[in-house]
Amino acid sequence: MQHWKRTFAILFTGQFISIITSSLVNFAVMLWLSITYDSAVVLANSAIAGFLPQAILGLFSGVYVDKWNRKLTMMLADGFIALCTLAISLYFVYGEPELSLLYLLMALRSAGSAFHMPALQASIPLLAPEDQLLRVSGLQQTIQSISTIGGPALGALAITYLDIEYVLLFDVIGAIMAIGSLFFIHIPQPPASESHSESIFFQINEGIKAILSKSGMGLLFLGSICVTFFIMPIAVLFPLMTIRHFEGGKFEVSVIEVIWGVGMFIGGSALGISNSKINKVILVNLTYLVLGFSMLFIGVLPKEYFILFVSLTGLGGVASSVYYASFNTLIQEKIEPEVLGRVFAMFGSISLFPSLLGLMGIGIFAEDLGIRNSFILLGGLIAVIGLISFFIPKVMNIDRLKNQSQPEL
Repeated sequence: MQHWKRTFAILFTGQFISIITSSLVNFAVMLWLSITYDSAVVLANSAIAGFLPQAILGLFSGVYVDKWNRKLTMMLADGFIALCTLAISLYFVYGEPELSLLYLLMALRSAGSAFHMPALQASIPLLAPEDQLLRVSGLQQTIQSISTIGGPALGALAITYLDIEYVLLFDVIGAIMAIGSLFFIHIPQPPASESHSESIFFQINEGIKAILSKSGMGLLFLGSICVTFFIMPIAVLFPLMTIRHFEGGKFEVSVIEVIWGVGMFIGGSALGISNSKINKVILVNLTYLVLGFSMLFIGVLPKEYFILFVSLTGLGGVASSVYYASFNTLIQEKIEPEVLGRVFAMFGSISLFPSLLGLMGIGIFAEDLGIRNSFILLGGLIAVIGLISFFIPKVMNIDRLKNQSQPEL
């Protein structure tokens, strides 16, 4: 275990380059769509294209993540994403950028992520000491936040001076760097599960049982799925809230994205620096309250209060970062390593399905209910979930459950 810090330095360096280039491309595409079409439905459709394949494949991908070599799985997933992005970029060079092809690109990248993200998350408890998992998760969120800060700024710059087909190439470069970093580290495999010889549906059931066998864990997952359902439409509507209600442009949209990243950086850094023993379930519930009330108050603000909108966005970023770090650490600590791939993949998939339903109703939120009222309603529901969670004893006692042992390296 003495070399775990060096391993994470190499791993996260490659991941950082990949994440920031992906953030650059994602923001550039989102900005291009927002300016070109000015349509909540187009933004929602792009989000659905980016989530639906991952939601469907996530039901099964975790089985193979637990069975296959996790390092090789990440390399192949990144390589697939790079090849797909390169192919569509080359098409745009010799043809007209088409909305349908951008949807296709998002869908293909989502398919690769269905294997990459569970493999990465399932590998972390095999590389870090158990008492350092929250700090590692905080570091992950710090890296994500830096990418969230830098990605929009670089994306806005890129789309200003480059055509969309050339902007896409940044994603290819990032994937190549992430693959290269993996050549220099060793990721151990957990003990082979006896269920690997069983049918895929039996193995999926094993992942579900791993969750439900831990008292309160199913309710914790349910709360997170509900929050994801409510926050997804808000995330898609953020650019339109900035443009329509606060009468902003490219610069203001970029500022909001960057400030969200600054909040994530603060939250992730605080967890990464400290070695606090605070109950992680309490952290999760508190982040629901902070995130929910932040979104609610954003909906209440008059258009003249853009600075306060920026501040509340940053607070939401802090809550988001602390939530992801705390929630992922709980899973990594309490679930057996040999089924972690299935658990992360299935949770990601199951949480995305209701989110897709929310996105499909984006027209109702944006046009019928109104963007401001959508923030008020959805933010309030998130806060209610956080409040209720404090009064469920099984959920509050999850952090006291016995942690799962790690395999020897």
